[in-house]
Amino acid sequence: MTALITVLLALSVVAAGEDSLSAARELYASAAYEEALAVLNRLPASPRTQDETRAVDQYRALCLLALGRTAEAERSIEAVVAGDPAYRLAADVSPRVRAAFTDVRRRMLPTLVQQKYAVAKAAFDRKEFAVAAAGFNETLLVMTDPDVEAAAGKPPLSDLRTLASGFRDLAVTAAAPPPLPASPPAPAPAVPPAPIVPRVYTAADANVVPPMAIRQELPAFPGQLIVPRTGLIEVVVDETGAVETARMAQPITRQYDALALAAAKNWQYRPAMMNGMPVKYRKAIQISVKPH
Repeated sequence: MTALITVLLALSVVAAGEDSLSAARELYASAAYEEALAVLNRLPASPRTQDETRAVDQYRALCLLALGRTAEAERSIEAVVAGDPAYRLAADVSPRVRAAFTDVRRRMLPTLVQQKYAVAKAAFDRKEFAVAAAGFNETLLVMTDPDVEAAAGKPPLSDLRTLASGFRDLAVTAAAPPPLPASPPAPAPAVPPAPIVPRVYTAADANVVPPMAIRQELPAFPGQLIVPRTGLIEVVVDETGAVETARMAQPITRQYDALALAAAKNWQYRPAMMNGMPVKYRKAIQISVKPH
C-alpha cells in the first residue's frame, strides 16, 4: 500500500508538468528515483546558476546511487566536484552517499589542484598578476582539504605547494599599484642630505639570495580547531638576519595572530645577500594550522 501511494504521488507531480528542481527533490524524497531522474534530465541546461547546476548533478547522483547505478552516479559526482572542488555534502546524508562522494573527491582533487595551478601560472606568464594571485590562493586553499591532505604532503603536490606559494608572493608584489607621482617640491634652503634608507628586496629581485631560516618556530594553536586554517606572515629581515617588522598578510584568528607575530619578532635568519653584501628582504611565510 505504501509503495502504491509513493507511485501515485510521483505520477501526480509528473502529470502536473512541474519540470523543476523542487519537483525532482519531492520525487526523490518520496523514493520515486526513476521519475526524479526523468525530471532532472528534462531540465534545460541554461540559463542555470552554478548552485543550480551543482544541485541538479547532486540529485542525479543521489537517484543513481539509490538505483544501484554506481558508474553513472560517479560521473554525476565528478561533475559536482569539477564545478566546485571545495563543495561538501550536508551532514545528514547517508554513510553510503558520503563514502561515494569522498572516494570521487580523493581521486579527482590531486588532478584539479594541478589544473588550477596551471591556469594560475598561465595568467602569471601573461602578466595578469591579480588573476594569477587569486588562482594561486585558490590552489593553496584546495590543498588544505582533508580529502587531498595525504596527497598534498608528498610529491608532486608538495612541490606544487611550494611553487604556488612563491608565485603567489611574486604576483601579489607585481600586482601592487605604483605609487602616485610626487608633486614638485617647493624651493628650500640647503640642508644636509638625508640618510640613505636601505632598499627592501623581495622575491621579485632575481639577483638577491633570499634569507635562510635559522630559528623560525611558531606557537601551538590555543584551544580547539574544527577545520584547517591557512595564514600568511610577512616579515622584513634586516642586514643582520633579525626580523625588523612582522605583519599578518592573511590572518587566522585574532588570538593566534597575536601569538604568531610575537614569535616572529624573535625569528633569526642568515641575511639575504646581493653581490656578496647583506641586504634587507621582505619574506612571506605560509602558516597551516590543522585540527589535532
